[in-house]
Amino acid sequence: MSAREEILCGILARRMRTAPLSDVHSPPILLDPIGAFTERARLANAEVQIIQSEGAITEAIADLLRSKNLPARLCVPEIARELSWENAPGLTIETAAPGREDTAIAIAQFGIAETGTLAYAAESRAPASWHFRAGFEIAVIHARNILPNMEELLRQVKNAGGLPSTLNFVTGPSRTGDIEQTLELGAHGPKALAILILKE
Repeated sequence: MSAREEILCGILARRMRTAPLSDVHSPPILLDPIGAFTERARLANAEVQIIQSEGAITEAIADLLRSKNLPARLCVPEIARELSWENAPGLTIETAAPGREDTAIAIAQFGIAETGTLAYAAESRAPASWHFRAGFEIAVIHARNILPNMEELLRQVKNAGGLPSTLNFVTGPSRTGDIEQTLELGAHGPKALAILILKE
């Protein structure tokens, strides 16, 4: 038997050995999805607040901007323009797409409790590019839309009419470690992320 044949026989013998079957992935049961989501999102450097009513969202946004000493100016996509902006009269509302120095609001359709992830489905009133442009993003999500895991999210999205053209998943602010193995925030999107969970 030639050396080549010995090598090929060795490869074939290794391939024919049966590997032990791994357990089927079973997502953990979360008794408190909101608590789990909040904990994981904070671990990913997102700021999280619980809001009790829809009318308090705009006040919370104004407070966030003041606490960070940011201008009282906010880029608002069409999907968020029906919020109670009269409750925060000092805010200037911009309808143009945000830039790198701007603060923008976004409405997340779903959250994943297992990982603290936000999910944004692209639609005409909230373009996918919106989430990658601002320096500081404030996301609003209904508590009822925080699902236990990715599997449940995909099941609900498919049942609601199929997958959208774009489904973006966001966990914390944008970051990368590619530049000399140093963590850099804001590489592909916002440098900071705040999440307002609406319990109403």
